[in-house]
Amino acid sequence: MLSAFNSQKFRFWSFISMALLVYVHGYNLNQGYLQPWTMPGERLTFTSFTEYFLSNGIFRFRIPMLFIISGYLFATGDDKPYKQRAGKRVKTLLYPYLIWSAVGLLLTYVLEFFPYSRNVVAATHMMQIDDTRLLLHQYYWYEVIARWIFFPASYQLWFIRVLLIYNLMYPLLRWCVTHLLFKKIFFSAAILFWLATGGLILIEGEGLLFFSLGIWMQKTNFNIDEPGKWVQPKYCMIVFIGLSAIKTLLAFTANFNGIEIVLLIMHKLVVLSGLIFAWYGCNSLVSYCMSKKWFVWLCAFSFMIYVLHAPLVVYATKAIFLQIDNWYAYRLLTYVVLPFCLIVLAVVLGALLRKFLPKVYSFITGGRGL
Repeated sequence: MLSAFNSQKFRFWSFISMALLVYVHGYNLNQGYLQPWTMPGERLTFTSFTEYFLSNGIFRFRIPMLFIISGYLFATGDDKPYKQRAGKRVKTLLYPYLIWSAVGLLLTYVLEFFPYSRNVVAATHMMQIDDTRLLLHQYYWYEVIARWIFFPASYQLWFIRVLLIYNLMYPLLRWCVTHLLFKKIFFSAAILFWLATGGLILIEGEGLLFFSLGIWMQKTNFNIDEPGKWVQPKYCMIVFIGLSAIKTLLAFTANFNGIEIVLLIMHKLVVLSGLIFAWYGCNSLVSYCMSKKWFVWLCAFSFMIYVLHAPLVVYATKAIFLQIDNWYAYRLLTYVVLPFCLIVLAVVLGALLRKFLPKVYSFITGGRGL
């Protein structure tokens, strides 16, 4: 049985993870696509250090946290028939995925009607499909369908896509993590897949490992209230922050064979130490925030923040840069202010829809935040 405080922690970290996701996607250095081993290829400045340190370091524990929470919560429902729970996931995951993927494409399609915003879309290369086609208007119909179902313009939706697959695979995953003879083999393979940053359209390493870990934690009554003797949150905090800083410096300054492997290993250690520190070391912060009615109210709109911020954050960043690229610290200013504004926009729109169109709000969010 999940305690009241742990239930609050799940809601708190779900909201925080969604909010941090906006900032990760608001990363705006020259090399915009982040991998654990990404080397920005530009000068180290206060702006570049801050953005990389946060977006490719401190904030990177959020997706594993969400997968663990999802796996743990799904495993608590074994008193209900699996077929019933799997069917419910069509409503809570598949429908919102298809709806918000369509919204991202529709937004892009509309923007391409106007010369300025069409140039913005082209400049982002978000919709580039080959060397000559940069716009959604240039797609063939079957390419639009593929983009809608498998490669959303709202790229953050990959999380929902793979989460749906893991939910459908739940009986198999539960068997794998609870059978003694197979458990070690399964987790060894999953860890290697995660370390390799493996990714397929329907299955990828990070989600497979941490969703399965959440199932295992629930089924083994793993102590999520207190850390074990071998886990000290304060030391994890030092590792978490220290390695994030060192990794950032190396990404900008190092130039030796194998640096990508070093960055990859450090990245994984940052994720693990960040998870432990966040869950066990921030209880006072969780208690304080969840005691505030306004914060609890905000938590209801986590999903709206998740689905609304991209691809808008990419288009807005490019549009802003075209206007203020002569301002001092314009990249850092955009990185700080734009994600905050998008979070506010998502919350306001979610609140209005929930109040005036509750049935629509329920449908497009899969029944979340009511």
